[in-house]
Amino acid sequence: MKQSSVDLLLLLLALAVLATPAFSDLVLSKVERRIDVTSQIARVTKTLQVINSGSESVSEFTLTFPKFLGNNLAYLSVVHSEGKGKSKRNLANLSVRAANPKGIPDSISVYSVSLPKPLSKGETLTLEVVAAFTNVLQPFPEKISQGDSHLVMLQESSQYLSPYAVESQSLTIKLPNARIESYTKLENTKLQGYEIKYGPYKNLLPFSYSPIVVHFESKAAFAVAEKLVREIEVSHWGNVQVTEHYNVVHRGAQLKGEFSRLDFQARPNPLGVSAFRHLLARLPPRAHSIYYRDDIGNISTSQMQSDSKKTDLLIEPRFPLFGGWKTFFTIGYGLPLSDFLFVSEGKRFLNISFGSPMIDLVTEKLIVQVVLPEGSKDISVTTPFAVKQSQEIKYSHLDIAGRPVVVLEKNNVVPDHNQYIQVYYKFSNINLLSEPLMLISGFFVLFITCIIYTRADFSISKSSATYLAKLQWDEVLATLQEVQSIIQKCLATHDKLEASLRDLSRTGDIQTCKAARKSTDSLLKDLSKELKPLLGFLQSSPSASHISPKVEELVAKEKELQEKLMAKHTTVVEGYEKKSSGRDIENRIASQQQKIIALRQEIEDLLEFIDEI
Repeated sequence: MKQSSVDLLLLLLALAVLATPAFSDLVLSKVERRIDVTSQIARVTKTLQVINSGSESVSEFTLTFPKFLGNNLAYLSVVHSEGKGKSKRNLANLSVRAANPKGIPDSISVYSVSLPKPLSKGETLTLEVVAAFTNVLQPFPEKISQGDSHLVMLQESSQYLSPYAVESQSLTIKLPNARIESYTKLENTKLQGYEIKYGPYKNLLPFSYSPIVVHFESKAAFAVAEKLVREIEVSHWGNVQVTEHYNVVHRGAQLKGEFSRLDFQARPNPLGVSAFRHLLARLPPRAHSIYYRDDIGNISTSQMQSDSKKTDLLIEPRFPLFGGWKTFFTIGYGLPLSDFLFVSEGKRFLNISFGSPMIDLVTEKLIVQVVLPEGSKDISVTTPFAVKQSQEIKYSHLDIAGRPVVVLEKNNVVPDHNQYIQVYYKFSNINLLSEPLMLISGFFVLFITCIIYTRADFSISKSSATYLAKLQWDEVLATLQEVQSIIQKCLATHDKLEASLRDLSRTGDIQTCKAARKSTDSLLKDLSKELKPLLGFLQSSPSASHISPKVEELVAKEKELQEKLMAKHTTVVEGYEKKSSGRDIENRIASQQQKIIALRQEIEDLLEFIDEI
């Protein structure tokens, strides 16, 4: 927010409150306000001494805030107390609700507090008010370089904005350190170390307002979880598993210019003072099985210390976070069930904290999912503040009906909300046996199935038509393999005959060539005899009716190839006996050679067809 806009807003607010009438006859005899801005959350504590100076009893008390503060109010608590100093004790937490009374301008937020009992004429009571505001510490300037200090600005009023007259009021602002750029100086203003004190101011009229601005350095981590999902899974086998998914952004002054890792590592201070490198999570004392990871995998840059009261987990993101930078990570841990699950009036109830365990973390949207065991019923939730509630069903291992999930949602959550909530439900111990019995039954069925499978005969009956057809087809396939083998032998014999002609052309030995011809004739006759019964079986088998014509064609082509090769052989030998020239012999066998090549290709195609079958 720019300075001029701030001044204009404060001026309009001051004009509005001056024109607002007093609310009732209540008077604040003494008001002590303390504003703590040592973190990114502005925590305001007020001690109000209330006197009824009127003639009628009053049952409600009105709290007011400037609208620009009321819009960022995250937490508000009012307690009735008595005593002073160490003897002060809180008597009761009072009910607070937002109100919209007539006569109050829109620039003021109003809350109504129900008193523990009507306050009669002349009676007094003391109220302790605690309020936490987010986004009220505005970075100024809004963009800084890596080595610049992180400066923020607080806007408030030195006088307490109230619809009642105030007899005496003081304000103390606690700062994180002594470096203050500027602050509004009024009457009775003192700067003592880390604190600025305004007042006391006497006899203030209703709706008195005196704007102040404090500009100071803050080294606090402005860590904001844009979304946090906490899943709390209850197992009656002795464990509560908590998983938290964080989407964190640095909401301080944005980084201007480039980031230098070298400068940051070499001189982390003062360079990089606006960045934060660590987050502290305060877990329950007996937390175990703790892990810290992101989308890449496990992150080992974390430290854990535990004692009988708490477990501190100090986590370090993969990179330092400057203004506007984001990171995503998940932490998970287990808790002993006996520490958080109790029984009351026939119901079990889970008593566990609501908010994030991160120290001084602001959560813009918090979703708490409490996963109860399957079979839970009559579910109810008790919370110390208003939340949005709903129920879902989650299915996990061995679930049948699913596990009921209580979903609680709340916006603008601060550490003050990290209070205990109670989730009540009914659950029968018999349901604990459902999953073990399911496993036992599953293994039992598996073993029985294996026994039946190993002992039963699942073979097809030998008298069935299907079995007989399968036997016939197996015989056909075996016969086809024999036919293929014989044809391959015939082709090999043809190759030997062709080789004898090549030897003849090289040596001129006619007698050796004729002897090879005689041996080939004898071998081919024997192979032809072996083919005849195989052909007869295929022709007579019904299962081979669609294959038999192709086999017959294959045998006929092979026989034709034999005749062409024999004719070629005779022509060549006669040419050598007549001492014809090589060119003359080639001319005479040219037509035969072309036919031989064509027949070989046809035979190869038929063999490939039968091989596919």
